[in-house]
Amino acid sequence: MLVSAIGVSGQERYLRFSDDASQDAGFLAFRNKLASAAESKDARFIYSIVDPQIRNGFGDRNGIAWFKRDWKLERTNSEFWPKFLTVIKNGGSFQGDGDKKMDQFVAPYVYANWPEDLDSFEYFAIFGSDVNLRKSPDINGEILGKLSYSIVRVQEEELPKSGRSGNPGWKRIRTLSGTEGFVKEEFVRSSVDYRAGFEKKRGRWVMTFFLAGD
Repeated sequence: MLVSAIGVSGQERYLRFSDDASQDAGFLAFRNKLASAAESKDARFIYSIVDPQIRNGFGDRNGIAWFKRDWKLERTNSEFWPKFLTVIKNGGSFQGDGDKKMDQFVAPYVYANWPEDLDSFEYFAIFGSDVNLRKSPDINGEILGKLSYSIVRVQEEELPKSGRSGNPGWKRIRTLSGTEGFVKEEFVRSSVDYRAGFEKKRGRWVMTFFLAGD
């Protein structure tokens, strides 16, 4: 909810955290093992659950060979590890069809449950509860209020000639009721940010896509 100095408005909309994984004990156990492997940066285990035809994007760089080339999991500093952990530790839902409904799972919840009537490039989700909305892009900036799972707009920043943001680590956002302020960027997530899909094939869960964009 939107609290403190901001007030609650009927215009506000929310995308609350949700996680269907517990509906299938087998998938839940798989995901727990997967998270542990990612935390320990176990490249061998991750490769073992990647589908040979995994989708890596929207071009022609699909398949496990490109996945390995792009992410280089043998490197402990691979960008895959933090991005992947954020995805699989933030809920999701089963989205198969008919009697196969429980055979497909997508994560995180922001992607899985994004409202169909909202443009994925125009609107964003506050990725957490009681997130500080500040008057300035400063950890000590005045707190205007707190946001929990709100859907917001991100205000475009006019970059200087250097191309570098004047507010690194922050996003200037506008709530649907019109209040503007700054939020740490890790708490503002696009539905088309990195997401993952898993499918049960021949009794075994595999990752069928890990990608970002649209």
